Amino acid sequence: MARRTKAEADETRTRLLDAAEEVFFEKGVSRTSLSDIAQRAGATRGAVYWHFKDKVDVFSSMLGRVCMPFDEICDDIYCELPPLERIRRSIRNVFESISEDDRRRKVFDTAMFKMEYVGELAAVRDGHIEASRVSSAKFTNDLTRAAHELNVTLPMPADIAAQGLHALFVGLIHGWVLNGGSFPLAHTGCMSVDAYLSGLGFKNFLPPAPSTPPSPTTPA
Repeated sequence: MARRTKAEADETRTRLLDAAEEVFFEKGVSRTSLSDIAQRAGATRGAVYWHFKDKVDVFSSMLGRVCMPFDEICDDIYCELPPLERIRRSIRNVFESISEDDRRRKVFDTAMFKMEYVGELAAVRDGHIEASRVSSAKFTNDLTRAAHELNVTLPMPADIAAQGLHALFVGLIHGWVLNGGSFPLAHTGCMSVDAYLSGLGFKNFLPPAPSTPPSPTTPA
């Protein structure tokens, strides 16, 4: 019986987070109430408070169900690769995984364009800033090692080059989400990243760019 009760509670929590994703996306975070979420989930307001402290807790838990780009870029799955290839593969992996998951696109849309990171949500913003710092540091380390191993002289300090790469990476995702997935993120993104790396001096160590992009598919 205890296991069944726990399973039912988990199911309710999942249903509430599913509803929060939908309502936050439709109305924005500031205009969404806990009653809106409960109504969409077919639950009571009391059920929301049973599982979550407040709306910030609901929003943070919703984000916690998807892997954010900054976190994914720091994944260790490519740790055995040479640093230049590790940069390219980790970025490509993020672009591909995002473009193939419409749910993540909608969550990112909410996080980027449908909320204000002030007041009670300031702590969420601080978490994003720290994740951004860690991913930028990863790029700095990989660019430094790649330049050393391939005997490339970077045209700028590695940390500044990393900031530019990071801005390109984030900006491509930002533009793709803003435009509803209207261009092929993986193809466009990887070509853009390779062009940037080429400009840093790695041109002779990169494969030729594909000539024909795939047809863009706009998510529903």
